[in-house]
Amino acid sequence: MYSSSINNLIEALKKLPSVGGRTAERFVFYWLKSGKKEVNELRDALDILLQNTKSCEVCWNFDDNSPCHICADTKRNQDTVCVVADVQDMTAMESTHEYHGLYHILRGTINPDDDETEISKMKIEELKKRVADKKIKEVILALSPDLPGETTMMYLKKELGNINPELKITRLARGLPLGSDLQYADEITLISALKNRN
Repeated sequence: MYSSSINNLIEALKKLPSVGGRTAERFVFYWLKSGKKEVNELRDALDILLQNTKSCEVCWNFDDNSPCHICADTKRNQDTVCVVADVQDMTAMESTHEYHGLYHILRGTINPDDDETEISKMKIEELKKRVADKKIKEVILALSPDLPGETTMMYLKKELGNINPELKITRLARGLPLGSDLQYADEITLISALKNRN
């Protein structure tokens, strides 16, 4: 129906989260109608993103520097690590202005039917290495209270406890409703959950 160039871009856009065929078509035809200036601005922004963004060698945040701006901040509490699934969850925690420690971004959660290959793609081994040097005194498991989040927290509690039995492992209080997504929780709920962690 459309040219191969248009179809190629529609198919590429459909790979993005929450973008279906109709939405992808609207994006493509918006860019075609708007002219080259907006398309070039988008292309330039993507080029800059790909050239400048790195994975933090400590926490696996995305940043222009490694270590990232949070890990490089010596004023932060260096012996507490908040474990989150994604960078957006870290941003949600930071928006509370209540947490002043470090982070570790797993880049996902464990689904009960995941095999070892899927689990190995996450940054769990890197977290274990951070805990093994015994500089970290507390790990806060700040994962969404859904089935994958709960599965991941149970797995991490066991694994990290085996590495360092003296490690304090806490989780956010149950102020977060079951099945919710951490990055969409409001600041007051997150502050309450952080303060009342156990």
